[in-house]
Parts: sequence; structure tokens; C-alpha cells
Amino acid sequence: MEQIAPPVLVVGWAPDGALRILDQRRLPGEVMMRDLRTVEEIADAIRTLAVRGAPAIGVAAAIGLAVAAGGAEPEEVERAAATLRATRPTAVNLMWALDRMLVVARATASRAAPARRDALREEAERIRAQDAAMCLAIGEHGAALVESGMRVLTHCNAGALATAGIGTALAPLYVAHARGAKLQVFADETRPLLQGARLTAWELAQAGIPVTVLTDGMAASLMARGGIDLVIVGADRIAANGDVANKIGTYALAVLAKYHGVPFVVAAPMSTVDPHTADGSAIVIEQRDPAEVTHLNGVRVAAAGAMVYNPAFDVTPHTLVTRIVTDRGIVAPPYVFAPNSALLPPPA
Repeated sequence: MEQIAPPVLVVGWAPDGALRILDQRRLPGEVMMRDLRTVEEIADAIRTLAVRGAPAIGVAAAIGLAVAAGGAEPEEVERAAATLRATRPTAVNLMWALDRMLVVARATASRAAPARRDALREEAERIRAQDAAMCLAIGEHGAALVESGMRVLTHCNAGALATAGIGTALAPLYVAHARGAKLQVFADETRPLLQGARLTAWELAQAGIPVTVLTDGMAASLMARGGIDLVIVGADRIAANGDVANKIGTYALAVLAKYHGVPFVVAAPMSTVDPHTADGSAIVIEQRDPAEVTHLNGVRVAAAGAMVYNPAFDVTPHTLVTRIVTDRGIVAPPYVFAPNSALLPPPA
């Protein structure tokens, strides 16, 4: 498997052992790294989207728990994990990573504090390294769906900025680009927080991949003109039947892609699959601050007194998903992720 370095470090270890993150709220205007050491700092960073993207959140929570509570008494580790778990209810990687950390914490509860701390740090590093490897594997598998000359549309940010590696949805593009494919990427701006315009466009530009930003409402006309060959997005949670929770606006793109005959591909690690959630109707959707919609850069842009609907995610039915690319391979419908197994259904 070839090695492709991410365009920027997003989440990892500081030299003194703290959690180091790239504060994505400052992009694209400023590249600011922050070192976090307390549960409160780490929870705030996740909640306020200083670190975001389902895989990156999981890695940040794992390293953060090791940093903030690694040598603490078992009860304090449990409380710290509960605090971090409550920050973003939709992203299953957060729960998955914390559950892994708690297994280690409980297994080492009778050891001395330094041994407990070392065990948690080792597990957190395994989670980080595995995430980077999973991203590359997604890229290797997904690159089979990407041809030179393709015009690819993506939504929100599921690239290196959302992971500890080269991303999920953008990973196949990075691998294809490294192999010489000529691509044109279109990035939805992704209202209300503009992750596409601020983040996806920024990191693709850093990687030297041509990128065009469009407002969310422009995708339909672009597809109608035959201007898109492939839609690829990430996922914050995938239900057992293949229903996909992703950034608000993803469902609309899937409907448009179906109507215009454009393949709609979801790329995510297997840790994003939640086999215990039967379908998308059971996925908890985070509701966010109305000010994200009513204000832009601190300036009110909506009429005073208007009510706000601001879900962070929507659910795309599995019937609209052409393929799911994971670190273990490409999966074709029908999607059946068994609740008693982490194994994939037969690959496409």
C-alpha cells in the first residue's frame, strides 16, 4: 500500500504529551494549532467544532481521555468519558473510541496510576494510527471508482481535516491524484458553517487538486447540465441497513444524483457503521445553535423574530446510495451490516 501524507496535521500528540489539534474554526484565514490538557478544554473543542469530522472526533476523544484522565481513579475516567460522549450525539466514532478506551481503563483499574495512564495512552495511539491506516485503505479501495477527467462533487468536509489521515470521502481523490489522475472537484459551501467553502476547498488547494466552490443550491443546475460524474460524501453514522447520517444537505444531493443518474458514493471507515441501529429513523440528530443560521460572522442576516430549524445532519436512505466504500472494501446494495458481527457483507 502506497504512503500518502495528509496535507496537514489535524489531531495528534504534542511534544509534551498533550492533545494537539488544528483549530478548524480559524480556517482558512489562520492555521492555529492548540494543545489541550483538560476534559473541559477537550469537550469544548469537540462541541464547538474546533476539531470536527467523525473520525477526527473519535481520535481526539481517545487521546483527550488519555491526556486528561489517564492516571486518574477509574471513577474519574468514567466521568470524563461521559462528558466527552455528550458533546456530539450523532457521530458514532466518538462512542466507539470512548468505548475502546473504557475497556482498557476497566481492565487496568487495579494497576498503579502510571501503568493505567500508559495503557490508555497506548490504546489512544493505536486508535490514531488505525484511523490513518483506515483512511489510506478507503482511498486505495475507492480509487477504483475514480477515473481521470472526472468531475466530482462533495459536501461538507470528509477529507484530511476530518480524520487523522487523508480523509474518507476525499481519500479516493487523493490516491487517484497521486497516481496521476486529472480531477476537477466541486465543493458545496455547506451552510450554515461553510465546511465545504472553508475547509474542503482549503485542503484540496493545499494538495494541488483543482477545486470549485458552489453554494448548496447550485448543485441541481450543475447536474442538469451534465457537469458532475460522481458524488462522494462521508458519513457520521451508517445504520445496519445502509441508511447514512451525514451533514445536513447530503440527502438533497442523493435525491438529485438519483434523478440525474449520477453515482452517489459514501466513504467511511467500518467504525462508522452502527450495526445496532436498524435504520436511519433511529439515529439521533443533533440540533445546533440557531445563531449559526441567523448570523454570519457575528452579523445577523435573518429577520429578527424568525424561528430557526438547524439540524446538524440528515439521513439519506440506503436506496439512494450506489456504493459504500470502507477500509475493508467496496460494498454494493443490498446493505446488511449484522448487529452481531463487524464483518462486511459480500464486497461489490
